[in-house]
Amino acid sequence: MTLDDTTADVWLPISVDEIEGLPEPGASGLNYRFWDGGPDFPADPARCAFYVVPYMKGSEIAVRPLSGMTSVRAVQTLSAGIDHVTPGLGLLRPGVELCNAKGVHEASTAELTLALILASLRGIPGFVRGQDAEEWRAGFYPALADKSVLIVGYGSIGAAIEDRLAPFECARVVRVARSARTTERGPVLPLSELPALLPQADVVVLSTPLTPETHHLADTAFLARMKDSALLVNVARGPVVDTAALLKEVENGRIRAALDVTDPEPLPPGHPLWHAPGVLVSPHVGGSTSAFMPRATRLIAAQLTRFAAGERLANVVLTT
Repeated sequence: MTLDDTTADVWLPISVDEIEGLPEPGASGLNYRFWDGGPDFPADPARCAFYVVPYMKGSEIAVRPLSGMTSVRAVQTLSAGIDHVTPGLGLLRPGVELCNAKGVHEASTAELTLALILASLRGIPGFVRGQDAEEWRAGFYPALADKSVLIVGYGSIGAAIEDRLAPFECARVVRVARSARTTERGPVLPLSELPALLPQADVVVLSTPLTPETHHLADTAFLARMKDSALLVNVARGPVVDTAALLKEVENGRIRAALDVTDPEPLPPGHPLWHAPGVLVSPHVGGSTSAFMPRATRLIAAQLTRFAAGERLANVVLTT
């Protein structure tokens, strides 16, 4: 990928002043435009060569300018998932590279995963309610130590989750991904082995991308295979779990759940998940922490440096 002699627009959802290391405007052949999903575009979309998608603004905003981006060469998300952009890929000309934000969210999402596991097992939500009611809710609670953890979706986030599980003396950590492979920590098993693995896991963590294959992966059959009292943790995407099937399992008390993502999302007032027994809900904050901005800006600067130099971009997940 090389730039021609004309200046090409780059649409950024973060102010240029907040991004260190960007190629110099003009001299690099790049002209920076700020757009964070507002109603008015910052310039003619047809002039945009590199589009950084606004973060956490939803699919409608993410894809809105794509039909007019007739000269775009790269689309960069600031999320690990790309499902909010894929509905608009058919609007793009062939050869556009779609890049995800690998390296940006691993630390934050893995932190939250551990927080959800520990809070759910150790009864933290009940302690908070007890404090509000001035009740001393002593008792014995499950520990993470000696538990078997199954990570479904073993990409960079899944690996970061296992890194943080290491000090907790788990009985074992089992890794599952779309296809089998070997890592430094041990084998990664294929999704086809899930039916045999689910009954052995005390904690099942979902960190898989949302694709047609993983939509409702955690369905009635999946949940029925989980052992009694097991904990399901979803830090992937809401539709990876069949909400109706999950509600049946948690309402009878057979399993518990900790959900950073839900379907629907945001979870509307009155939805039964809010008050379902044994369910802890956080409002999709896996990546929304103080760790986001420094990692996101480093990624943007590095990608645009490569782009201006005509070098291959990192994190390319598909080409239209």
